[in-house]
Amino acid sequence: MISARGARRWALGHPWVFRSDVVVPAPIDAGAVDVVDQRERPLGTALWSAASEISVRFVSRDPGLVLDRAWWEARLRSAVDRRSPILDAANHGKPDSNTNSDTNACRLVHGEGDGLPSLVVDRFDRWLVVQLLSAGLEAHRAVILEALQAVVPTDGILARNDASVRAREGLPRVIEPLVGTVPEGIEVREHGVRYLAAPHGGQKTGAFLDQREARVLVGTLARGRALDVFSYHGSFALHLARRAESVTAVDVSAAAIARAAENAALNGLTNIRGVEADAFEFLRAEEAAGARYDTIVLDPPAFAKNRGAIAGALRGYKEINLRAMRLLAPGGMLYTASCSYHVRKPEFLAMLEEAAADSGRRVILRGITGQPLDHPEVLTVPETGYLKGAVLEIQD
Repeated sequence: MISARGARRWALGHPWVFRSDVVVPAPIDAGAVDVVDQRERPLGTALWSAASEISVRFVSRDPGLVLDRAWWEARLRSAVDRRSPILDAANHGKPDSNTNSDTNACRLVHGEGDGLPSLVVDRFDRWLVVQLLSAGLEAHRAVILEALQAVVPTDGILARNDASVRAREGLPRVIEPLVGTVPEGIEVREHGVRYLAAPHGGQKTGAFLDQREARVLVGTLARGRALDVFSYHGSFALHLARRAESVTAVDVSAAAIARAAENAALNGLTNIRGVEADAFEFLRAEEAAGARYDTIVLDPPAFAKNRGAIAGALRGYKEINLRAMRLLAPGGMLYTASCSYHVRKPEFLAMLEEAAADSGRRVILRGITGQPLDHPEVLTVPETGYLKGAVLEIQD
């Protein structure tokens, strides 16, 4: 039983109910439960996590649902079918070169964005990487794996259950094979570029699939001397290098720079130079030296991990964008992004406006980017949307 406030939240389209709005707890630690309001009116079926701050995650407005294999298969198939313009599971991932589907990797399930709260499934060629991020979902692990294999033929499934949110659910943080074996490195094809995903030890589930479309866009804009800051494994740099004369890829991690070099070699690209450096220090030094670039990409990690970090994050975002604007030659292009959920799109754009004003340059907004098709953002569930970006042109 949940409070009127919790019931209203669900009525308005958000599947989460917090512990403070649970009036009568479920009699189990974790699993599927029927939910009613304080008048005992049925509200639907949800995943219950007794130890979590997010105690209730609704999956349907239908009460009394049995979350059996048939239900999971239907919900998973719906999510996979939604990705057919990118990667058609029915033809085993064979791309259509005439569409925006020239890739063998994409997200198949984006949690609440696909009506499957706390479940993430990413596909890398013939293998799957999954995250089960709540106790309520974990209780259904066996049937989910059966359903997933029925919907998506695969050579192996790896669990990247090392996310910190699992600790708040009272769950262990582990990386473990669930079905078959998954290679340490998997070659990903992405619109003519190849790179190695690292499902066992890389960021997220092995690669940043959410920036796929932005990388392709940036590749069409690249020219002259290019700079990729926070480059990680060089995914943006690879697309830049196909049109730019030279690319400098900057990352604080020596291991990331080494992997970026491997990816460059995989594509036969010799015009990418890796630099191991702190991004802020590098940008300051380049500005002081009077350096000029024609194309710059800023794709930093999340600066704001919580609401309390928003002010500091915005200062950080402003500094790197201000310096990038000053480093660009006239006519230069900047692609800048934020993956901080707590920094919303209006705040992000306001920060860019302030940076442009302080730069002394005339900065043109050429476009705003969001999440691709395989990372659906539900308007009534803002937590499903976190990625935003902008394409800027320095006109003078």
